[in-house]
Amino acid sequence: MAVGIFDSGLGGLTVLDAVAKRLPDVPLVYLGDSAHAPYGVRTPDDIYNLTTAATTRLFDAGCDLVILACNTASAAALRRMQESWVPKDKRVLGVFVPMIEALTERQWGDNSPPREVAAKHVALFATPATVASRAFQRELAFRAIGVDVEAQACGGVVDAIEDGDMILADALVRSHVDALMRKMPSPDAAILGCTHYPLMEAEFQAALGPDVKVFSQANLVADSLADYLARRPEMVGPGTDAAFLTTGDPKKVSARATQFLRRQITFTAA
Repeated sequence: MAVGIFDSGLGGLTVLDAVAKRLPDVPLVYLGDSAHAPYGVRTPDDIYNLTTAATTRLFDAGCDLVILACNTASAAALRRMQESWVPKDKRVLGVFVPMIEALTERQWGDNSPPREVAAKHVALFATPATVASRAFQRELAFRAIGVDVEAQACGGVVDAIEDGDMILADALVRSHVDALMRKMPSPDAAILGCTHYPLMEAEFQAALGPDVKVFSQANLVADSLADYLARRPEMVGPGTDAAFLTTGDPKKVSARATQFLRRQITFTAA
């Protein structure tokens, strides 16, 4: 019954937590590639190779469906994987889909022409690799017109969160929001385009101000996955055991994960 969730590090735990609450009977196998984090400063080929290796490990763990809970992997590797790599009996899904569904207020299967949506000025906060890929803007353009997207590459935030330095992460968030708002003074909405960033959602909201609607991915991904599995129950794999796997130091990763989720999390070596 297992579903796999992959992230470059610990940020995807925000998605896992939301999915576990939404689908409590589905065993989840989480793989964090902490040995190679962060992905946001790597080349597209490097990201692709690391992501396919991790996804293969989750397939081996009995997951027929894997969620790339890493925006960088979703931006830089997912389309290439789906076109030429994913086996016919497996599925790999990204995290952009639920976000764009929410922003444009239309279902992913809605293939009608692009139309105007409520948000006209959208701030995108993401890793350098995600910003460079322009994957979010490309997917958004298929569904909406007249939306101005200003992207801000948030260097250093993932590293600070992975290191547990939330004071530095807070300072970096405020600096990146200031930089974006010099380019787009009055955004209608803000996309937290990295699964680490929900851990700093309050800081993003405070820096942006109360009038900016902040879209954070975890709950949107959980709801979208629940809907997908209701339509495609055969994609729940044969695995029966939940697990937390890491390419990093299991003891160190377990301690940080326990701090993040405020419950005991025990990782084992991938």
